[in-house]
Amino acid sequence: MKFFILFYLLLSFFTLHAQNTPKYSNEFLAIGVGGRGLAMSNTQSAIVDDATAGYWNPAGLLNIKKKYAFSLMHASYFAGIANYDYAGFATPVDSKSHIGVSLIRFAVDDIPDTRYLFDADGTLNYDNIKSFSAADYAFLFSYARRSLLIKGLRLGANFKVIYRNVGIFANAWGFGIDLGAQLTRNKWHFGITARDITGTYNTWYFNPETFYDVFTSTGNTIPENSIEITMPRLLTDAAFKTGIGNAFHILGTVGLDITFDGKRNTVIKTELFSADPHAGVEIDYKNAVFVRGGIGNFQQTKDFSNNYSYSFQPNFGVGIKIKNVGIDYAITDIGDNSESLYSNIFSVRVVMGKSKYATPRLQQDD
Repeated sequence: MKFFILFYLLLSFFTLHAQNTPKYSNEFLAIGVGGRGLAMSNTQSAIVDDATAGYWNPAGLLNIKKKYAFSLMHASYFAGIANYDYAGFATPVDSKSHIGVSLIRFAVDDIPDTRYLFDADGTLNYDNIKSFSAADYAFLFSYARRSLLIKGLRLGANFKVIYRNVGIFANAWGFGIDLGAQLTRNKWHFGITARDITGTYNTWYFNPETFYDVFTSTGNTIPENSIEITMPRLLTDAAFKTGIGNAFHILGTVGLDITFDGKRNTVIKTELFSADPHAGVEIDYKNAVFVRGGIGNFQQTKDFSNNYSYSFQPNFGVGIKIKNVGIDYAITDIGDNSESLYSNIFSVRVVMGKSKYATPRLQQDD
């Protein structure tokens, strides 16, 4: 009860300050990881059962059956302009707890640096063009523990370190905490992930010596060192899994992505919070072949006639599992039906080693 009171007070404090904070801070951490999660429109908080739990919901680490679990993903966004890479690892500590570590990198590489395009005599010299990267990094350290008081309840937490870099021009460090919980009741599964529960503070440091002359001559504002706050975000999911005959299973998921940084372009929006619904489905054959789909990212758009309509992001994916190796593929439409902006995501899941603490997949503790 004390936890929920503290949680409510923290959210109340941050929502009161939502209008004074920037939206979309550290938004690279809201994209999603793994072919399974992206194909199902990010509805993973209640069902994640592999190393990606460090990202989706740290409590899900307790669903891993083997001694060691690994996950890798690479994705290209915006027609290959941006690259998104993820690596995760998890292992049990004892029969009641697991630990994990995750690394995320989202970057635009090889950005031309044209500050010295012209020589001192005014001659155009392309040899002076160098390149730099604008990259965001996140390091997540996860811990999960099974509840001793409530059957089927799993709890988890992340401590995360954020590092953001814009070449030699600027960089930022940030620190944050995530909390997560999963509850299983027969064929029903529930999950909640509270990201940045105390707010994540990115401290930006600029190097004005690298751009002062150019910015001054072009009339641009010289940026100053500052602190950027990432507001709390809630991922709430519910899932139901059932069998179809002896070989097939179907898993349906629904969820809400709730943000507290003011009004966003979502289905549910207020001055204090916004909520974006998601839904996903997974059909498997003998837990070896998977077909997945999902919808999410509902937004209201206005055409040239000032008429409003809703758009959404469809996702699709397939997967295959051969013994201890799983390969997942997802295709996501991040450009609202623009063919050039379809993104293809591949990820690999590997487990190995016999664990004396093994528990069934999507364990029914009750």
